[in-house]
Amino acid sequence: MQPRVHGVAPARSDAVVPGPVHRRHGDPAVYAEAVLRIAELIPQGMVLTYGDVAELLEAGGPRQVGRALSRSTRAVPWWRVLRAGGLPPRGLELEARARYDAEGTPLSVPSVPSDPEDYRVDLGRARWSPSVGELALVAAVGASLSHAGQ
Repeated sequence: MQPRVHGVAPARSDAVVPGPVHRRHGDPAVYAEAVLRIAELIPQGMVLTYGDVAELLEAGGPRQVGRALSRSTRAVPWWRVLRAGGLPPRGLELEARARYDAEGTPLSVPSVPSDPEDYRVDLGRARWSPSVGELALVAAVGASLSHAGQ
């Protein structure tokens, strides 16, 4: 069985995966930049949860990740980072749905949806599993937090 980070399995069994240790983060701007860089690494049609991003960075938690994304003015694929259970960001369900459809992100939609916001991303099929090379990029982003005294 491959090691997992809060549900994120590496593409190969010999990959080094960050553990669930959560460092406190100091400078919110440095942490936000790290979160945005991780969001930019997520390929089209794939997603991570807020908690997955925090675990990959080994710093902060889901709320800090959500805060960093919500306060950013930079154009990043925010819809690729979502709430636990595959739920899109609150208040952005319709905009996110259009992006998921355009990217071919696997969704779970009730057979008789009551409204257009009644869906979830299928995390079993859409959760991003970084390759060894991608994990090296993730580790470099996490290391930027360490170098900044995070």
